[in-house]
Amino acid sequence: MFSKYQDKKSLRSLQKNPNWKLLKFSDVLRDETKNAKKIKKEEYLAQGSYPIIDQGKDYIAGFTNDGDGIYDKSPLIIFGDHTRILKYIDFPIFIGADGAKLLKNVFSEEEVLTKYIYYYLRTVNIPDTGYNRHFKFLKEVVIPIPSIDLQKRIVSVLDKAQELIDKRKAQIEALDQLTQSVFLEMFGDPVSNPKGWDVKKLKDIAEIEDGDRGENYPKQHELVSEGILFLSTSNFVNNKLDLSKVTYITKEKFSQLRKGKLRRGDLIVTLRGSIGNIVIFDEEGYDTGFINAQMAILRLKNVNRIFFQQLYTSNSFQLVLKKTQTGSSQPQLPLKNLKELEIIIPPLELQELFAATIQQINLKKELLLKSQAEIQNMFNSLMQRAFKGELFND
Repeated sequence: MFSKYQDKKSLRSLQKNPNWKLLKFSDVLRDETKNAKKIKKEEYLAQGSYPIIDQGKDYIAGFTNDGDGIYDKSPLIIFGDHTRILKYIDFPIFIGADGAKLLKNVFSEEEVLTKYIYYYLRTVNIPDTGYNRHFKFLKEVVIPIPSIDLQKRIVSVLDKAQELIDKRKAQIEALDQLTQSVFLEMFGDPVSNPKGWDVKKLKDIAEIEDGDRGENYPKQHELVSEGILFLSTSNFVNNKLDLSKVTYITKEKFSQLRKGKLRRGDLIVTLRGSIGNIVIFDEEGYDTGFINAQMAILRLKNVNRIFFQQLYTSNSFQLVLKKTQTGSSQPQLPLKNLKELEIIIPPLELQELFAATIQQINLKKELLLKSQAEIQNMFNSLMQRAFKGELFND
């Protein structure tokens, strides 16, 4: 009866509780996707009168000025068929053309709160099967429904916890904006170069090395659970390394590789797929590693790494990278194009002053990130307890 992606033990317990009903997904939510007007990504506007919601990470993906056919039967839930991302929507919308599922509560808000359903669905552990369809897994779930009063209390508690998370996110974003402001104040726009700094090509200020693409490149059967770190582009998240899921190669395989071997302090940039990412390799516990064929190592000469990372991630420089890329279905930044990029070179003393300022900002950011993680853990615990029937006594 229950989906394998749910907490079956808790559901069995609730099944015995007369104050809770267990309903099939199809008895609670109706797929209204076909009744919503879809907008292609190339038609999105950066600003406009009507929001477009798609399956991506951004809450609002874009806008349109044509209001004809807007879906105005909110509240509703958007589910990313490919991404598994859930969004609660309480305003009229258009949806993205690819993978956005529009789900409508079949009950009135006086019987079952749509936001309650949304929060419950966030506890379902749907597997990631890559860029495939995931709605078939979501449709298998059973949804536990308590009294409307209890629903309201659960939603109220989770809303307050979510507000704290959103507040931390806003504070972190403000620090990121401060970092950009400090950079622009000290150095100006790194592309138009209004301050007239010296300009050099990247190949003249850095050793540039891609991964070993030869016959020694690690094959799937040569990957192991322990050994030398083997990075892929999936380990790049917001210009930081996410090592929650990592792959390794053996020391023997590592010794066979000609290039692409990391040293602490190296900069790593992505060249294929999601280009424009850059991280500093300084993770605790890792003295070396190997990059896959979709990235490159930069070893700077007399240029501060923190300064260069901020320059590389600036909006104007990212636009340069976008213009430099090739390919349409999978963007690529050829190594030869990377080497020819023009970089402003302010005095090293000024770069280092900037780096010291950013390190102070980053210390504050780390505290906020730690606080955000703690609040997120609290939120997850509240959700689990709420849908086990443990958050309130009744």
